[in-house]
Amino acid sequence: MKLILRTQVARPLPEVWAGFDRTLFDKLSPPFPPVDVIRFDGCLTGDQVQLELNFLLFKQRWDSLIVDQQSTPDEIFFIDEGTRLPFFLRYWRHRHRLVRSGNGTVIIDDITFRTPSRFTDFLMLPILWLQFLYRKPVYKHVFN
Repeated sequence: MKLILRTQVARPLPEVWAGFDRTLFDKLSPPFPPVDVIRFDGCLTGDQVQLELNFLLFKQRWDSLIVDQQSTPDEIFFIDEGTRLPFFLRYWRHRHRLVRSGNGTVIIDDITFRTPSRFTDFLMLPILWLQFLYRKPVYKHVFN
């Protein structure tokens, strides 16, 4: 299943890339489920991110590895892939694209995911869409 969200911000590409750090990561976490960051290395190839999601009655680990990061004058991207996922996900690949747009930047969350079945893929899509929609005003606040 595919999910893509785009957010236009006013800051130039190098400033937006410089802002993709632990502080931004913490701000991007939606209120539910609460997230405890166990490890955050950064956004470069080989970096790891380890999270614990708290669903009140139970907790789930989510570990990701940055499998690629590349830069050109017009785009910077990095890709995280889930290596240990919550029970409701079978596959996770998130390509974070920062694309030059005039004097600003377009931040693109390009996500491919799978759950245990096509049916649950369709159930999960609006939930993930809302989780990532939460990021749009955060990006705008931080980078405008």
